[in-house]
Amino acid sequence: MNGHTCERLTWRAFLRNGLAVAVVSLALFLPRLGATPALAADETLSKADQTCLACHRSPRLTKTLEDGQTLSLHVDPDPFAQSVHRAIGCTGCHADIDLVKHRTAGKVIASAHSYKLEETEVCRKCHSGIFDKWETSIHAAMVRAGSPAAPVCTDCHSPHAVIKDAATQIDQVPCKKCHEAIYTAFLGSMHGQALTKSSDSSAPLCSSCHGAHDVKPTVLGEGPTAACSTCHADEVAVHERWLPNAALHFQAVSCPACHSPTAERRVDLLLVDSHDATRTSDQIGVPLIQASAGSDGKGLDAATLWNLLQTLNRSGAGERTLLRGRLEVSTPVQAHQLADKSKALSDCETCHSARSQAFQSVTISLAGPDGRRVRYGANADVLSSVISLDTVSGFYAIGGTRIRFLDVLLILAVLGGLAVPLGHMTMGWIFRHYFLNRTPGGVGGDRPPAGGSPPAA
Repeated sequence: MNGHTCERLTWRAFLRNGLAVAVVSLALFLPRLGATPALAADETLSKADQTCLACHRSPRLTKTLEDGQTLSLHVDPDPFAQSVHRAIGCTGCHADIDLVKHRTAGKVIASAHSYKLEETEVCRKCHSGIFDKWETSIHAAMVRAGSPAAPVCTDCHSPHAVIKDAATQIDQVPCKKCHEAIYTAFLGSMHGQALTKSSDSSAPLCSSCHGAHDVKPTVLGEGPTAACSTCHADEVAVHERWLPNAALHFQAVSCPACHSPTAERRVDLLLVDSHDATRTSDQIGVPLIQASAGSDGKGLDAATLWNLLQTLNRSGAGERTLLRGRLEVSTPVQAHQLADKSKALSDCETCHSARSQAFQSVTISLAGPDGRRVRYGANADVLSSVISLDTVSGFYAIGGTRIRFLDVLLILAVLGGLAVPLGHMTMGWIFRHYFLNRTPGGVGGDRPPAGGSPPAA
């Protein structure tokens, strides 16, 4: 064997041995690199939880349900290790699972929706106080109405990744899952921009106005004005510096109507009972629908609306159904596009003009079962007809509703009120100058000369 052959064999052996060392090294270190997050999570989890995650950490783990849908059974170990639920472990919520028979038990699940509602009851065991609040919310009302889109606990809080105070960050609010368009509008508003610039900003989030668990629409009661006053408690005093009748404006005009300057506006007349302006009686729904269907296709007219109110109040009971009017923006998206106060509408002509756009769009509404308003279109004449004097009396302001008859009537009333003292003063002057100065035998104003006798006959 010559030297060249020995040299080639030596290099081949070296390369072969080096390759073997490299393979062994990769075999030892790559699994460790790949498993670093899982191992880090496993260090903080109990042995029982690690047993569960041995299977459930797989993203491919699923279950076929009775309705044919597929339910993911994947649990990411790292978020769960940081979750507030780590302390109670898997069996804290899944106490019905038998670890011995779990693989072969084959639990029957009808659908993803039914399973979600079933697991919601598990939340009640530890969070009864919060659950009670949730049951008063619009979301719970949607569940009771059978809506498949109604959110429950696990829709807003991922049960295996609940991080304390995460929902207080603007980019983590769960509301955006269902309300994406409103969330996008909010991000562009002055409040959203303030929160984006600084996490320490005191600007409101969704839950600040709507509640975190007892979520309710702000259109009932005092409307958005009540929500805004939580932070802007001095808004009436601030507006009184330049706005006439500021308190009246806050009763009849929602804040976004002026502070969302690019929004379209409308007048909404909400049917409420006389004792509680936040609710409407159950009797309203059917007559209103029938009245709307019997209109001319352009929405409820003034005569139909008047007849409707007469029907609802025919019983003569203490509670009466009234109309509560408010100038507001046309869509929820526009209501969240609040601009800086320097851009807010401050020109009275925007509303108080002969052909104001806001008073050409009118709706009649009532509170639906879930708290949201059910709206019906109405003719603009419900605000401009003499028939509507009673129905819009709580909403009327001179020059503000386009009811010229009321404007003339009010002017006549003012003039009539002024006529009484003016007439009294005028008659007093005439009496003093033409009657008190008359003598029994003379003609007004003729008096005998001082110190002398009256003239001879």
